[in-house]
Amino acid sequence: MNNVSDCGTPLTATFRIKLNGQAVSITTVGQAFDFITKLGSVEWMEFRSLHDDAVNALESAADNAMLTGQATGALRVLFGRAKLL
Repeated sequence: MNNVSDCGTPLTATFRIKLNGQAVSITTVGQAFDFITKLGSVEWMEFRSLHDDAVNALESAADNAMLTGQATGALRVLFGRAKLL
C-alpha cells in the first residue's frame, strides 16, 4: 500500500488512549500509524526500538491484512511501555 495512513484494515484490538485529556480510540492500521508517526520523534525517543518495530509491523499489515495480529501486538507492547494503556 502506498499510504499506510489510508489503510482501513482493522486491528485485532481497539486501543483507548487518553491524550491531553481527550479519549482517543485506535481501531485501524491507518489510525495507529498516524498516531505513532504524527507525534514528534522526541516523544518516542525513549521507546525508539519498540516504536520502530510498531511502525514496521503496521507498514507490513497495510500490505498484508494477515499481519494485523503482529501489528496489534507491537502496538500493545509500545503503548504498555509508554504507560498509555
